[in-house]
Amino acid sequence: MRENEKPTVAKARSLRRRMTKAEVILWQHLRRGQLEGEHFRRQVPVGPYIADFACSRLKLIVEVDGATHAEDHELAHDAKREAFLAAQGWALHRVSNSDVYENLSGVLEGISIELRQAREH
Repeated sequence: MRENEKPTVAKARSLRRRMTKAEVILWQHLRRGQLEGEHFRRQVPVGPYIADFACSRLKLIVEVDGATHAEDHELAHDAKREAFLAAQGWALHRVSNSDVYENLSGVLEGISIELRQAREH
């Protein structure tokens, strides 16, 4: 690990211990290859950012967004982050907390579709 990565790794470890309720619910369905047989990790450092969930083999990141992604400065940060991740070859799939709570089967189907598409490329 490079010296400049240590703060990101430490933050990722902390976030694993403090996952949101929606993240915990989704993690129960992504862990241990339960979805499409693909291995996901949680709170994964990717450069200077931390992905909520990542399938490294297919380079798919799943982000669970709460209410903190609506302000202009937050949208600008998300756009910068998405550009960085895309430049690294990652695809990003966003879901909302409310979708996890109210439409978990739809969320899982959306992720499954993304995984199948990633396998085709």
